[in-house]
Amino acid sequence: MTTSTILWGIVAAVGLYLLAMWIVYQIQEYFIFKPEKLPASFQFKYTIPFTELFFNMEDGAIINGLLFPVQNSKGLVIYLHGNSRSIKGWSKYAKDFMQHGFDVVMVDYRGFGKSIGSRNERALKNDMQHVYQYLTQKYPESQIIIYGRSLGSGFAAKLASQNHPRMVILDAPYYSLSKVAERFLPFLPIPWILKYNVRTNAVIKYVRCPIRIIHGTKDRLIPISASEDLAAIMPSQTILYAIEGGGHNNLPSFPVYYEVLQKILDEALQVPYEKHLHRPELF
Repeated sequence: MTTSTILWGIVAAVGLYLLAMWIVYQIQEYFIFKPEKLPASFQFKYTIPFTELFFNMEDGAIINGLLFPVQNSKGLVIYLHGNSRSIKGWSKYAKDFMQHGFDVVMVDYRGFGKSIGSRNERALKNDMQHVYQYLTQKYPESQIIIYGRSLGSGFAAKLASQNHPRMVILDAPYYSLSKVAERFLPFLPIPWILKYNVRTNAVIKYVRCPIRIIHGTKDRLIPISASEDLAAIMPSQTILYAIEGGGHNNLPSFPVYYEVLQKILDEALQVPYEKHLHRPELF
């Protein structure tokens, strides 16, 4: 084999590697976000009372949400859903909190449901902060619980790090999105090419309220080790509940999940509430 042949082989290998990086960079949103889009004219229909919410963002984006109220509310659960569907489908989980006496607000990220606007990590985090601040006009922070499911867990941790909620609950959270991507593409420099890092590990250290984590032991998308590592960052205020045999998308099919959720919500009303100093901005 000649020197020129070897050189051309190296050039070809480098070219293919760079091409792979470019392709992953261009198509990554397809794998991270799997939205269900709804027309602006879509009418939500439920047998229980609800109010549709719209939040107008400074850049022209519109965030759509739903409020499910209960009588004699004990507080509010802000539910940040996973990376698929829209609040039309996720709204079925509102009853899990309503039956314990909590109002529930669910919002769709940009490009999901009836929410519109150019999407990037900073914009998504700003949207959730805007929604949170609006809701604090209706509910004192001492009555607010943030619940983040899968993709939403990173945004939930971010919100809790910047504000003063009663509690934050993380359902199947990731250490960071780059860690998730590295499991499937270990040969690529993921931190360099990932548009969305959402470093839950970086913001959770600034959370001062109780942190409760729920994770299935058989989760093949985000292994429970991610939650174990997160719990180790703030051990004095974190409790991890492992759902034996639970996967990533089937925790509500386990009766023990509802037992754990009831225990957490009951505890949220009992733990002392203390408002701490504002934490620094982290993106």
